[in-house]
Amino acid sequence: MADGHPWLARILDYAMRPLYPARRFVVPEATGRVLEVGVGTGLNFRLYGKIDELQGVDPDPYMLERARPRAKELPFPTELHQTGAERMPFADAHFDTAVITFTLCTIPDPPAALAEVRRVLRPGGRLLFVEHTRSVQPMAARLQDLATPLWKTIGGGCHLNRPAVDMVRDAGFDVRETLPVWGERWTLTPVYRGHALRPA
Repeated sequence: MADGHPWLARILDYAMRPLYPARRFVVPEATGRVLEVGVGTGLNFRLYGKIDELQGVDPDPYMLERARPRAKELPFPTELHQTGAERMPFADAHFDTAVITFTLCTIPDPPAALAEVRRVLRPGGRLLFVEHTRSVQPMAARLQDLATPLWKTIGGGCHLNRPAVDMVRDAGFDVRETLPVWGERWTLTPVYRGHALRPA
C-alpha cells in the first residue's frame, strides 16, 4: 500500500477500532526488542507493556503520518520506517518479538515478508499474531473468493481469503497455539490469534 491515500488512512483509523479487543490478546505479550509489521495508524501502540524498543514498518506514508504522533507518546524508544515487510532494514536476529495484527491480508508478497520476519527474529524469538483468515467452511470460503477482488479495491488491498495461520506455518515457524477470537461459522472474517517461534 505504498501508494495509499489520506482518505483511506482516515477511514481505516476508525474502521479498524472495532477489532481493538482482538489485538489485546497478543500485543501486551510482546517483550524485549519488538518489531511490528504493518503498524498502520498506530492502534497497537498503547497496548505494549514494558518493552526495550519498538521498530515499526509500514509502506503507506499516510498511515505513518497518523502513527507518528502516537509513537511520540510512548515511554520506550520507537522508530517507524516507511518500507514494505518484504525487505526490512534490520540486522539478522535483532528482535525478540515480532507482532503482526490484521496485516498479512494486505502484504503483496506474504511468504517474502514472513521470511524477513524469521530472518530478523533471534532463534527462539516469538511471532505474535492476530489475523482474519480463510474460512474452514466451504461455502463461506467460496464467498470469500468471490468477494475478494472487489474487497481488495475498497479495502486497501485486503484479501479475505488468505489462510494466515497456514502461511505462518509454511514460512518455517513453529506454531505453538492458535485460537479463534470469535465464532468461526457463518462469517466472512474468521479471526485467529496465536504465537509461533522461530526455530533455534
